[in-house]
Amino acid sequence: MRTSKKNYLQLINPLEILRTKKILQNNPTVSPIPPVQQESILSLYEYDQAHSSRNDSISSDEVLVSLFDSNKYYWLNVDILNTQTIEKIGKNIGLHPLIVEDILSKNQRPKSDEIDNLFTCVIHMLYFNEETTSIESEQVSFVLGKNFLITFQDDCIRDLFAPVRDKLKIAATKVRQHGADYLLYALLDAIVDQYFIVLDKLAVQIEKLEEDISRGNSDTYSMNHINDLRKEIMFFKRNAHPVRELMGSIIRSETALIEERNNKYFKDIFDHIIQANDLCETYRDVITNIRDLYLSQVNLKTNEVMKFLAIVTALLAPATVIGGMFGMNFDRIPILHNQNGFWIATSLMIIVPIFMLFYFKRKNWF
Repeated sequence: MRTSKKNYLQLINPLEILRTKKILQNNPTVSPIPPVQQESILSLYEYDQAHSSRNDSISSDEVLVSLFDSNKYYWLNVDILNTQTIEKIGKNIGLHPLIVEDILSKNQRPKSDEIDNLFTCVIHMLYFNEETTSIESEQVSFVLGKNFLITFQDDCIRDLFAPVRDKLKIAATKVRQHGADYLLYALLDAIVDQYFIVLDKLAVQIEKLEEDISRGNSDTYSMNHINDLRKEIMFFKRNAHPVRELMGSIIRSETALIEERNNKYFKDIFDHIIQANDLCETYRDVITNIRDLYLSQVNLKTNEVMKFLAIVTALLAPATVIGGMFGMNFDRIPILHNQNGFWIATSLMIIVPIFMLFYFKRKNWF
């Protein structure tokens, strides 16, 4: 029975094919919706310099800008992107349909927009999965208003915002003393700081692989490991590189929603993301060098095998020549009918290769 091309590729390495499709076939206009959507989890933080509170029982109908006290700041965190809930919140606070579409599309490129006096941006949180040694991402969308910030994320288990929540409980922190734009900075800074943790995990994998190959402990799976790391670095670059443009657009933005005094904090994130991208480029170069080292070792081993086979062939050549000479169909051949002819021919077949072996050794050919 003939195997189809698709099935054949899956038999080669199905996990690698799925990873490649995830990296190369991301269409931001297509939002895969599960058959049964879970309900969104809403958490509203209300704070100022004197007080801070958290409300986990708020509903999407209660999210109205008109109900927000202008003397306080609000942070609404939405976990699990339920389509109906997101659309209702967007309608209540006056979000443009394009922004709602970006929030529900989970493969958006990091970017920022300002529509209808609301500043929005999209970024990806990155995690390193120790079990699969791969990078996983989660899209986070931000909507910044005059005195409120709304965050949308689809994963209700993993979260990088716990330190920011802890700071909201302390009155002396800058998160409590500054506006909602500083809260946006704090959350973006937590996401970018996670990039360095992911890069450290990749660095450990790269160093281990480089050490194994340098010591000659590489095997047939080393090239697969190299290719996997290259894909992870490419996946990281695809998510982290546009963040530089995102931070640059925030710094250059003339929106009144971001105060001038907080602009320097976003510049700090800009410096961090440049450093992260530089590290990513460095790791990509290292992976390329490791691949070249591995291929050089494979070629060296191949050359050693070919050298050994060439020496064996050369040592067997005299026996072949001598055997061929005495096997010719002539009536008269010297010592052909000699009673010691067999031993003479055998001695020549042994003595000549031994002489050749010493000659090769003197020439340092092996």
